[in-house]
Amino acid sequence: MSAPSRENARTATTAGAVPTRRGRWLTDWDPEDPVFWKQRGRAVARRNLVVSIFCEFLGFCVWALWSVVVPSLNSVGFALTVDQQFWLIALPSLVGATLRIPYTFAVPVLGGRTWTVVSALLLLVPALALAWVVQRPETPFGVLLAVAALAGLGGGNFASSMTNISFFFPEHEKGRALGLNAAGGNLGTGIVQLAVPAVVVTGAGLQLERAGLVFVPLVLVAALLAWRLMDNVSTAKADVKDFALAATRKHTWIISFLYIGTFGSFIGYSGAFPTLLKTQFVGASPSLAFLGALIGALSRPLGGMLADRFGGARITIGSFAVLALGAVGAITALQQSSFTLFFASFLVLFVGTGLGNGSTYRMIPAVFRAEMALPVARKAAAGCLGIAGAVGAFGGFLIPRAFAMSTTATGSIVTALVCFLLAYLGMAVLTWAVYQRRGARLSGVSI
Repeated sequence: MSAPSRENARTATTAGAVPTRRGRWLTDWDPEDPVFWKQRGRAVARRNLVVSIFCEFLGFCVWALWSVVVPSLNSVGFALTVDQQFWLIALPSLVGATLRIPYTFAVPVLGGRTWTVVSALLLLVPALALAWVVQRPETPFGVLLAVAALAGLGGGNFASSMTNISFFFPEHEKGRALGLNAAGGNLGTGIVQLAVPAVVVTGAGLQLERAGLVFVPLVLVAALLAWRLMDNVSTAKADVKDFALAATRKHTWIISFLYIGTFGSFIGYSGAFPTLLKTQFVGASPSLAFLGALIGALSRPLGGMLADRFGGARITIGSFAVLALGAVGAITALQQSSFTLFFASFLVLFVGTGLGNGSTYRMIPAVFRAEMALPVARKAAAGCLGIAGAVGAFGGFLIPRAFAMSTTATGSIVTALVCFLLAYLGMAVLTWAVYQRRGARLSGVSI
């Protein structure tokens, strides 16, 4: 006898259905059953996906808040060096990357609906803390740094959101659903850089506390929607074994390294771009930076679609070529003091990050299908997705810190850009050598 698809822990609506946990749980969830999927599953899954995208979107917004606030801190009484500014930008990425693994395991333990509510409400902490600290220029830098680190809570949301949605969709629709979920979240970085500058400016000057306060009602709405409209899946199990299996495979670490170059670049450039515009070109408006993150988010689904048609490895190599081209353009722009070329080159960089984000994620299931039997391949791919997502996000810390160290050592960011250029070329060669080179073990497989 099947249990009701939505069940309150205190009331069993079908005889024999005895809930063992509180909350609304789907106890008969089987998206791989075509009849079930058509009659009931698709509508429920899409409802959960829509709310998940909104909650993840807010997570990325909060994660990126300091990238918007930092360029204006000295204008409201702070006295921060360039190095300190880049620390405030980089630290949320470091914390967010670190939280991605525990956030992934929270979904099977607590349930996707429950954890989405909790993780959404946790966003109130960095939002309110930011609103408090930006009004106090006398705050010691260590305290300011600790408050900025709280924004990393928004970065962890990506992992739990992707894990949760993966339980709702059948294999043949999972890629599209995860792509929409990821792109919706990534959009938060660009939108916050577009909207928040307008929110904090008033006729009396800057009101930076509004950057945090504006998210309080949005977070409460997101938590309420998750509570009312989302579901827990009782068949979702903790995937420690999947992570352990993936961790033993060399391709997990190769792809994770590549993902530092794609997703890590997206997060790193998104965080640093407003500050770079202000520090590299006098009079340039940091508010223009939103275009980069927006383009990077919108090009991610395109990378996935191109990878479906031409192969993930080929598009990933192409994305690193685009990234290398953008780095060369940015170096040339700085040498020529050309703001137009610098801005355009960074937009090219963002296109490369988006294409690479989509194509690299597309490579993961293809690589493991070619390496092992399908049931085991699915488990290894699931673990690899979690590991790569966490490792790749560390690029959001490395890139701003590289800009800071380059500026401190040479007075310019050119050295950092040269390092990035060499890294992209190396990643392109690695992708070719492992997945495309004639004679390579996987060269005959569509990766």
